[in-house]
Amino acid sequence: MNETTRVADTLSATMDRPRGTASKLSVHGTVVAELRGPDGKLKGYCKTHNLVTSVGDQLYASRGAGLTSSALPTGMKLGSGSTAVAKTGAGAALVTYLSGSNQAFDGSFPSVTGGVATYKVTYAAGTATTASPITEVVIPTDTIATNATSTAANTISRALLTGIGSKGASDTLTITWIHTILGQ
Repeated sequence: MNETTRVADTLSATMDRPRGTASKLSVHGTVVAELRGPDGKLKGYCKTHNLVTSVGDQLYASRGAGLTSSALPTGMKLGSGSTAVAKTGAGAALVTYLSGSNQAFDGSFPSVTGGVATYKVTYAAGTATTASPITEVVIPTDTIATNATSTAANTISRALLTGIGSKGASDTLTITWIHTILGQ
């Protein structure tokens, strides 16, 4: 191999390589659910990860680009399903809707500090009561006043819950959902 070929190969390899530092962007979510009895004592607790759905990816991308084409999250809904969480399809939607669990976010939520978006809903005594264990929660974009399930097309994030159990008429359930947007 002559010097000209070696220089040409080096130049070609250098030109094919991107310059600068590659950045990766991701959204990591954590859900904390706390069920408290009428005396304020903790009856059930779950801290778990969530999955941001394809609809959620689109929301964060479009809003980050300053576009208003994606619907905003409206609150949370609960269910008793156990279908595995997925980016699209049945696992991206609320599987078994708990009637009366459609609730808007608490007063000062959602909130954003740095790269962290926090969503919170408090289900007061008498709201979203059930004899079945609460095993799933979603953040939808559809009209929260509608007492019905949300489809995958209207869900930005979904999580499965364990350890919460059923919510009695005198219990309070608080769900805090944190999405951390990380550029690496």
